[in-house]
Amino acid sequence: MKTLLLNIEALIFASEQSLSLDDISQVLQSAGNVTVSNEEIQECLLAIREKYEGEDFAISLAELNGGYQFLTKKDYYQLVNQLQIQRSKKKLSQAALETLAIIAYRQPITKLDIEQIRGVNCDYSIQKLLEKELITISGKAETIGKPLLYVTSTLFMDYFGIKSSYELPQLKDLSTEANEIGEKQE
Repeated sequence: MKTLLLNIEALIFASEQSLSLDDISQVLQSAGNVTVSNEEIQECLLAIREKYEGEDFAISLAELNGGYQFLTKKDYYQLVNQLQIQRSKKKLSQAALETLAIIAYRQPITKLDIEQIRGVNCDYSIQKLLEKELITISGKAETIGKPLLYVTSTLFMDYFGIKSSYELPQLKDLSTEANEIGEKQE
């Protein structure tokens, strides 16, 4: 059991993205030709989560987007944020952020629909988002020309720490008096 726990811990540590139970099971089976039940994996995940809950560790095991990943604890956010700022030579442009937001809230969506919302060509932004693996192509629309449909990726979900697009902030939650135009109706 201890070997299994350490193997699962090593897999999660080494993975850049969250790992599902199926991912863990497949890798364990491939590496050692041993079949491990989801219950055994979940027991190990619980033990790993408990291990990292203590104050002796700066990371914890989080469940994201149907998988598991090590994340830095909130107490260390500012420190890690400084590191990310220093490394962020490949920031997203304002156009790419706008495009990503449109895709996140309207997915699946075609490039034409994005361009109609933004009012400008989005070729470059979509290409950059695909390169950074924040969006993926989910198929083709059943309209004339069969345009590609874009959706957010699991990396997007991992990056923003959400399990599904339903956890995105709703526009009504973002509304503040500073964002309102005109006089209030009483």
